[in-house]
Amino acid sequence: MTTNSFRLKKYEDHEIVDENGKVVGHIRVKPSSILWSPGSGKDWYGISLAKFAKHVEENGKKQKK
Repeated sequence: MTTNSFRLKKYEDHEIVDENGKVVGHIRVKPSSILWSPGSGKDWYGISLAKFAKHVEENGKKQKK
């Protein structure tokens, strides 16, 4: 007998909207990278998770949960 399982998502997409609800960009989170697309959604720009983590640790502001 086989066991059923859930298929893992290849990525998770999020829309970024302004105060009027207009889409200003998209973020796509993948297992190995993060992608950004401006409002048009035609071009994507990516960064590896390792480079993203280094950039945020060096340039980001420490947050409380």
